[in-house]
Order: sequence, then C-alpha cells, then structure tokens
Amino acid sequence: MAVSKEITRLEKSNVRLSLTVPKEDVQSQYQDLLREYTQKVQMPGFRKGKVPLEVLERKFGKELQGEALGKIIDKAVGDVFDDENMPKDEKPLPYARPELQGEPELNFGQDLSFSIVYDVLPNISVGQWKGLEAEVPDAAVSEDDIGRELEELRERNAFVLDRDESAEAKSGDVATVTYCELDENGEEAPDTERKDFVFTLGSGQNAYVFDDDIAGMKKGETIEFAKTYPEDDTKTTFAGQTKKLRVTLTELKEKMLPELDDELAQDIDEKYRTLGDLKNSIRERLEKNLKRRIRELTINGLLEKIMENTPVILPESMVRVEIDGRIRSMARQFGMDSEKLIQMMTQMGDNANDMVEKLRPAAEKALHSRLIVETIMEEQHIVCDDLELDNEIQAIADEEGESFDEIEKRYQDGNMIEYLQDEVRERKFFDVLLAENTVKQGPKTNYLDVVANNG
Repeated sequence: MAVSKEITRLEKSNVRLSLTVPKEDVQSQYQDLLREYTQKVQMPGFRKGKVPLEVLERKFGKELQGEALGKIIDKAVGDVFDDENMPKDEKPLPYARPELQGEPELNFGQDLSFSIVYDVLPNISVGQWKGLEAEVPDAAVSEDDIGRELEELRERNAFVLDRDESAEAKSGDVATVTYCELDENGEEAPDTERKDFVFTLGSGQNAYVFDDDIAGMKKGETIEFAKTYPEDDTKTTFAGQTKKLRVTLTELKEKMLPELDDELAQDIDEKYRTLGDLKNSIRERLEKNLKRRIRELTINGLLEKIMENTPVILPESMVRVEIDGRIRSMARQFGMDSEKLIQMMTQMGDNANDMVEKLRPAAEKALHSRLIVETIMEEQHIVCDDLELDNEIQAIADEEGESFDEIEKRYQDGNMIEYLQDEVRERKFFDVLLAENTVKQGPKTNYLDVVANNG
C-alpha cells in the first residue's frame, strides 16, 4: 500500500503522524473485505458463498465501510511503523498509545487522510560532559562503625524470654500489640485494626509511633488515647493530625544479648574462629560499601551537572510508566499489590493522585539522567562484547558460589541477558565519565552519613 506520511513535532515529545492512503488502495481493500464476507456470510435465498456483492452492500454497507475503514487505518499505520528506515525518534514509545485525531470518513472518490498523535523518545542534545568537577565526601570506616555492626549482630542473635506478668513495658522490650484507630464516637474505624503486631519498644517502628504512649503498660492491658502529630512530623504520614487510638498489649518479652566473644563469632558463621576474624570481615564489608557509595555519589554529582546544561522534555506516558514502576516496587516491599498499597495510603490521608505527584520529581530526575546516559553511550559507541558478558556472568557465579552455566541459564531463562549487557555498558561508561572529569576531596564526614545519603 503506497502511503504518504508527514510528521509534525508537537509539545512534550509528542508528534502528529499524518497519513494519506490513495483512493485506489482504499477501494481495493474495501473490495477485498467484500469478497471475504461473500465467502462466509449466509443470507436467506442464497447459498453460502453465493451472496452477490451488491446485495451484501445494500444490507450491510454502513457496517462494512466502518470495518474497512478500521482495517485500512490499522494497516497503513502498521506499515509505516514496521518500516526499518523510520527514524527511532519518530516511532511511538512501546507504552504510548497512538490516538486517532478526528473522525476520518471513507469516501471512495478521494484519498483517505487521517492523523494519529503519540509520544516519542525525546530529542536530546547532551551538553558538556567532560572537564567537569565533582566533590566526594572524605570518609573512612571507624571502630565505632564496626562496633555498631557488632551490636546489631548481638541483637539478631539475642534470646527472647517472656517477662513477668506484672512487668511494665519498657524501651528495648519486644511487644506484641493489637491496635486500631477510633472514630469520633469511640468506635473502631473501619480497616484500621492491626492484630498481633510485633516490634521493639523504643524503635519507633510502628505506623503511629506510639512507643512512649504504651510504655508502662502490662500484659493484657488496653488503653485508649489521642495522639497529635506536629505539623513538621516526618516519622509518620499524619503530620498536623490527631488520631484516637486503642492499643492492647498481648505479649511482652525481653531480649538477652549474647556476650561479644569468640563463641558469638563462631555462632554467626563457622568460617570465623575468633572475634577478630569477625571484626576484620565487617571492616572489609563496610569499606567495600563505602567505596561503592562514594562512586555512586560522584557519578550522581557529575550527572546532575550534565542535566543542568541538557534540558529534556519528558513525554507524560514515559513519566507515568516510571511512576507506576516505583509504586509496584513499593508495593512489593510491603508484600502487596499496587492497588492494595494505594488503598492503604488512602486510609492514611493520601489519594492515588497525591502519591503520583509525590513520586513525580524523583521519577522525572531518574528519567532525565537515564536518557542522558543512554544518549552518550550511543554517541560513544559503548558496547558489551561477548567476552565482557562472559566475564560478568563468571563474576556473578563466583560471588554466588554457582557455576558459569547455572548463572547463564538463569539469566537466559529469565530473558535477562540484555539486562546484564546494559549493566556492563553502563559501568564502562561510568568509568569513562570518572576518567574524563575531576574528582576532589570534600569535607570530612562519617560512614553513616555517606551510605545513608540518597542524593
């Protein structure tokens, strides 16, 4: 089908694709559809496959023309998009839905013209990305960092014992509670009850942060209270609100921490013979984490500078896919699906639109950065060859204690080989980025501040 096309650039990485199908092709496809129907339609007075075309048109003309119009449009659009010579920045994004503009009509006396609008990959002209300067934090692993890790190991290996029935809940105890919100009549608010919730008192690891409010309670006791959250509260989602709560303490236990000695090290892993072995392993792990995090911060700092001089207009469909992916990821962390997460957030005062808008800035920043990286990698012809892919698979196999073949099969079965190739390409580019720019030492800071920095 000889289709002529015209692309018009619109706002926000939108394009309008205008197509014209010659009237001869329109008539030909319509006749093909008629012949197809004559072979299968059944009408009184005619044998199957023997209905005259004029009779078929007289009875079903309007419906046939509507179907033919749809088929002609679909074929014309498909032929254009399937053309290997069509520039990448003129093709629709995989998740963009082309929308038909207006209501085209089938007129056998003239060419068929129509337009569709859809999102395309943004055009990017990357600004300066060499000769930049980034500052990295000056940090090292301290004895305090190792001590903190050891205390966490003691916590994880603690014995938990029931406290006396008359004991009052105190910070550090492991409490099991059932709680709910109360409405203005003092009745349980729908969908707010949480049964047998376990947490360490004083950790603040509960939705309402009511640790201080229930301190002093005894097992089996129930209390009701109102809790007002400050306007600048960041620990919960209830800033500026007052919640009436009912809490029942059903179990109360205390932790008995093990001694910090060789026996603890051996209990944690048989590869450790002494406490010193365990400390050395912790130091090695923390130093590896610190090095990785400083590299990430350096790369992020350079990318932010590149983003400042490389504006990008993101199509809305691309942003929404990124946001939806983040919502799905959050839902998985909570062990639920996206709809359930949105329902839970709604109960806490946010609706679906609020969640989308809160996630939008981070999503747009991530897309902006990713598009810049992809553009430079293409311009610099950074690829992952077969040897580099094999080396990556072997590194994963060594780390996970499996064979090369097992890891390769796992990634092939999961259609993840391309993902590995992208990882290698990106790492190679970041090596180039770091080599082409200046990195200077920043102010002294500590390990925790560096690894907790998500900037």
